[in-house]
Amino acid sequence: MVSFVRLAAACAAVLVIQFGDLRAQEQSLRPELRPNWDATTRAPAMPVLVAATASSVLRPQLRPLAVAEPAPPLVQKTAADAGFQRWIKAFRGRALAQGISGGTFDRAFRGVRYDPDVIKRDRNQSEFTKTIWEYLDSAASDTRVKNGKSALRKHRRKLEAIEAKYGVDKEVVVAVWGLESAYGSFKGSNDVVQSLATLAYDGRRGRFFEQQLIAALKILQNGDTSPRNMTGSWAGAMGHTQFIPTSYLAYAVDFTGDGKRDIWSDDPSDALASTAAYLARFGWVKGQPWGVEVKLPRGFNYALANRKTKKSPGQWAQLGVVGVNGQAVPNYGTASILLPAGGQGAAFMIFKNFGVIERYNTADAYVIGVGHLSDRIKGGPEIKARWPRGDRALTFSERKEMQRRLTAQGFSTQGVDGKIGPKTIEAVRAFQRSEGLAPDGYASLSLLKKLR
Repeated sequence: MVSFVRLAAACAAVLVIQFGDLRAQEQSLRPELRPNWDATTRAPAMPVLVAATASSVLRPQLRPLAVAEPAPPLVQKTAADAGFQRWIKAFRGRALAQGISGGTFDRAFRGVRYDPDVIKRDRNQSEFTKTIWEYLDSAASDTRVKNGKSALRKHRRKLEAIEAKYGVDKEVVVAVWGLESAYGSFKGSNDVVQSLATLAYDGRRGRFFEQQLIAALKILQNGDTSPRNMTGSWAGAMGHTQFIPTSYLAYAVDFTGDGKRDIWSDDPSDALASTAAYLARFGWVKGQPWGVEVKLPRGFNYALANRKTKKSPGQWAQLGVVGVNGQAVPNYGTASILLPAGGQGAAFMIFKNFGVIERYNTADAYVIGVGHLSDRIKGGPEIKARWPRGDRALTFSERKEMQRRLTAQGFSTQGVDGKIGPKTIEAVRAFQRSEGLAPDGYASLSLLKKLR
């Protein structure tokens, strides 16, 4: 769901995957720019398309939990609530100065209260660390694949029409839908205006959330939905494919032609078309895979496994990098090699469409999850390579410790932030070379122990 702009940077990661930073950047209109929640780690079971089976929302990045909750209890006029009401009065002037009518504002804020639970969620997004294989076990589970095929059959005609209009493979659109809201079964029930207003008033990321709140008011003023029907996650991600308000304004489409861009209704047409429009906007190449699982030759130069090194499949084949069938990968265009778990796990040859999905969510795990799920929905096989399942992901404190120790030993990570990004990976590779290890850049627990 997508472009849906920057909530990622806006919220601390709920789920951190060891091999990469899951937070989106605030510089671009992307769907991942909002906090995220991984239902597999702490959510109650949700209804799905297959009876008696749970298929949860699965986003590695920064989006908050969007779970249905009981009606809020009556709130006494606490100091926070009184301050919140004063903030609303001041914000009204700022909103009207940006083109929001008084009527729209007053309707949107009727009954809105300070929601301490939103602040609690924002403050307590615990770090649930997962390995790539644990994430993919859920992202492309048998249940999620089965439900995806069922959703594709049920909505085939509209999905084919969307594919024809936007040139984005229908299985990819369905896979995004599956990871964002479990195919529409879990869209979130928080009042978006109330949640965004609470977060904007809180001030920790006030400027960002006020921007989202203005965008939400513009959506209401345009008549796309009503205030209390505008529901979503506690941090404002909305609808079947979880757009945040600024992304919605930039990329949502009215596919049904009823004059509204309705991403909330039981009919997912507008939401699915909006997702396709978003991916198309960022350069989706029809018929090109996101990536292909490959086999690396013995003695492969791991320094070549980075996003900046691009070669044609034929050139990679000359270096011994071939598909799992032992044949050269078809010429889908230039590609890079990605090793999400280092040399001990699966290897992928990734193409331009990997980067397009990445605009939706910057986490490698999410992109691989969407891509692999879409392949499975098409009838493709499971990932062939074995993962190093004996490993566990590093905790946040351990990642920071690794960065400190690498830097202290002369392999600077250019900062200690707990994110295993390109600079840390290069530092890991330099240390591995100094120790005579395969320089695959994999930040493992065994590597940390060696640094100690």
